[in-house]
Parts: sequence; structure tokens; C-alpha cells
Amino acid sequence: MKTIIGLKELRNNVEAVAEKISKGESFVVFRKSKPIFEISPVGDGLWEEVIDFTKIKKGGVDIKDILKRL
Repeated sequence: MKTIIGLKELRNNVEAVAEKISKGESFVVFRKSKPIFEISPVGDGLWEEVIDFTKIKKGGVDIKDILKRL
């Protein structure tokens, strides 16, 4: 279930809201009694790992090397 929060409340309490999001809570943000956007944790299944560059090279791969090969 998503928690409803006003835009002003989000602005005034962004750190507290971010902490709740990191613990799995989702929010629907309203302005003038209308929903304008949703905030959900990243790990909610909408994102998938395409490639982990740290598996190619310890510490990752330099973006310049990647762009040269495109």
C-alpha cells in the first residue's frame, strides 16, 4: 500500500521520507488534491541489472573506454 503525502510535506521532510523509502515504503505525492507522482524504492522489481562492470574489471570500467567502443 502506498502512503499519500503532500508535496509541501515531502519538501519539508525529505530526509525522513527518503529513510522510509529505503526501508521499502512507497508514496503517492499530491498537489492541490491531485496526484502528481509516485516514489518507490529502486529494488521493487522495476530495475534489472544489465551488466556489472565490476565483474569485468575490479573497481569498474572507465566510461571513456566504454564510449570509445560504441
